[in-house]
Amino acid sequence: MTGFGSASVRLGGKKIDVEIRSLNSKQQDINLRMPFAYSKAEPGIRTAIAELLDRGKIDISISNSTGKGGGTASLNKELARHYYGELKSFAKEINEKNIQYIPLLSRIPELFKTEETVKEEEVNAVVSLVRKAAQAVAKFRQAEGKELAKDVIKSLSSIERKVLEIEKMDKERIPKLKEKLKAKITESISGKMDMNRFEQEIIYYIEKFDINEEKARLKTHCAYFRQNMNEDIGGRKLGFISQEIGREINTIGSKANDSGIQKLVVEMKDELEKIKEQLLNVL
Repeated sequence: MTGFGSASVRLGGKKIDVEIRSLNSKQQDINLRMPFAYSKAEPGIRTAIAELLDRGKIDISISNSTGKGGGTASLNKELARHYYGELKSFAKEINEKNIQYIPLLSRIPELFKTEETVKEEEVNAVVSLVRKAAQAVAKFRQAEGKELAKDVIKSLSSIERKVLEIEKMDKERIPKLKEKLKAKITESISGKMDMNRFEQEIIYYIEKFDINEEKARLKTHCAYFRQNMNEDIGGRKLGFISQEIGREINTIGSKANDSGIQKLVVEMKDELEKIKEQLLNVL
């Protein structure tokens, strides 16, 4: 499930910003980007995320007004002399006399050492900001979840209505199917026949087309799905229930032997696919 949250504070003349973005994922995957000076805050950050946000791909970006966490840079003179000597030797080798060494050396990041000086107060402020931003992400997810739930319930209700339509059709289907079987068997049989045995054979084949159990289980699964939507569960359980719903729909389709019911089965499958797509966004 997607989510976004941000928080910022001004501390000691410095502005600290935190942004958190989340996407759906089967596991909790935290990607943390922040100045090295705030490394002491990482355990607190990860604890806050674990407490407030469930699984998901979570990107956390922390920055400050200087981008260095309050550190001061100094030149690594020994390393600068080494690079200067190497560059000068190479210039002599290629017979190049017009080289500006200082601009070249200034582009080498490792020549500048940063001494980080971050107070405990600032580290604590970073953790507090992450917690605040994570709370905003959680609220964002909840709002999105409510909208998603409306779509899921709409599709589920459509399936439940179609089951009722199938029940109405099924009352007329069995007598029609029985007459059709009788007609076909009578056409293929010549002479006398045992009517008791004939009725037994008809019942045997009719039972193969019976969908009463599948209809009952389908309604039960739909009710169970609704019940679990009102509880604090993850998308996985709803996914398992939707699989059971799909199994009953498929069985009804394979046993119905009726064009009207088959049409409703196709429509129910379409609604179930919409539910499954939405459940991919549920944590």
